[in-house]
Amino acid sequence: MLSIFQKKQYLADHLENFTDFHNHLLPNIDDGSDSVEETIKLIREFGNFGVKDFVATPHVMGEYYPNTPDTIKGALNLIKASLPEGVKIRAAAEYMMDQHFLDVLESDKVLSIDGKHILVEMSYFQPPINLNEILFKLQNKSFKPILAHPERYPYFHSKSLHKFEELKSRGCKLQLNMLSLTRHYGSGVQKIAFQLLEKGLIDVISSDCHRMEHLKKIETIRLSEKKMRLLHPVLENSINLF
Repeated sequence: MLSIFQKKQYLADHLENFTDFHNHLLPNIDDGSDSVEETIKLIREFGNFGVKDFVATPHVMGEYYPNTPDTIKGALNLIKASLPEGVKIRAAAEYMMDQHFLDVLESDKVLSIDGKHILVEMSYFQPPINLNEILFKLQNKSFKPILAHPERYPYFHSKSLHKFEELKSRGCKLQLNMLSLTRHYGSGVQKIAFQLLEKGLIDVISSDCHRMEHLKKIETIRLSEKKMRLLHPVLENSINLF
């Protein structure tokens, strides 16, 4: 019989040597930080639980967020002089998988997380019509896609979660949002997040932090020992990316 008083652990206590590789810290170029000052506050807050290494990943989304390597690196340069001591930050992007992304791929102007992995996302309403084509072209370019927050795509949430197994068979890694371990995005997303973990489908985890509210919630995440055991290999994989 399980005790209702089972000891819980703070997620933040397990983030030593962790690189947060999915976040929206760069100022004024997407729906994340709106100023250099806000960016520095967020980075200092991350430091409170030991995270000092970052890959910033602003959205690249057609005309809505038409970021390029130049706009992204320009935003990165704005904050470099104000970074707290010991903080490392570099730039990549979170690419919406659409026709614009195919054009970016063809232009060879893609910002990767670590030289080989590309962070990608899909619409929350429907998958890309040409999803298989995009994954094929990524592989042809020797890139490995990491799909951001699969737990938030309801059209793939069948009982068996077979679509995610198919994506993984095509070389796509799956990245869980830390806040999906809570009800931040709704209880349905939280349920799917743990189902994906139980099936061993999640490869890596990151914050997807946009604002201070997100970090304050991440600091309070507590998980049972059983759930932390599910999460440990995912945390290790995330650390080993770098």
